[in-house]
Amino acid sequence: MTHPVDRHVGQQMRHRRWMIGMTQQQLADCVGIRFQQIQKYETGANRVSASRLWDIAAAMNVPVSYFFEGLDTAGENPDAPAPDLMGSKETLDLLRTYYAIPEAQRRRLFDLARALGDAA
Repeated sequence: MTHPVDRHVGQQMRHRRWMIGMTQQQLADCVGIRFQQIQKYETGANRVSASRLWDIAAAMNVPVSYFFEGLDTAGENPDAPAPDLMGSKETLDLLRTYYAIPEAQRRRLFDLARALGDAA
């Protein structure tokens, strides 16, 4: 059984990798391991060592703390399943595409989406 923290770290790793458009193979090459190991990290099947997490953070240009963001064990049951809002490829593709839009147009799109959401 995987530990909830390992699952969370793996999800954060997968989300960041998708956001920057990096494949598992590319990340594996950057840190000197096989892509299958990245797969195991992302599912939480294997625990990431501190030194490996340091290397992965550097390869993805984030602080190590990024992988623990949103993890709140104080007052929450760490064994309770958390909804994976960023779990689908479609969601991650949408976010990556959204941030590729120039800022002025992105702001207008955001305002339109908010108006449509309020009207629903």
